Amino acid sequence: MTKLTLEQAIVITGYTGITACSFSDFHVDVERRMGHAVWTHEFGNEQFMEKVKELYREDYMEML
Repeated sequence: MTKLTLEQAIVITGYTGITACSFSDFHVDVERRMGHAVWTHEFGNEQFMEKVKELYREDYMEML
């Protein structure tokens, strides 16, 4: 079996919400994609997570 790259694991985490990498790696990437700082508690907000999912949709679909 081939292991996921860190980038692939981050994309899977961002699109599915299932943690496939460390939260800190994911958090850094979300901030990079959003272009601003993100507070940890924001990840518990359903509307925020829908925005995050959209950030990763294209990359996730490309991986399939």
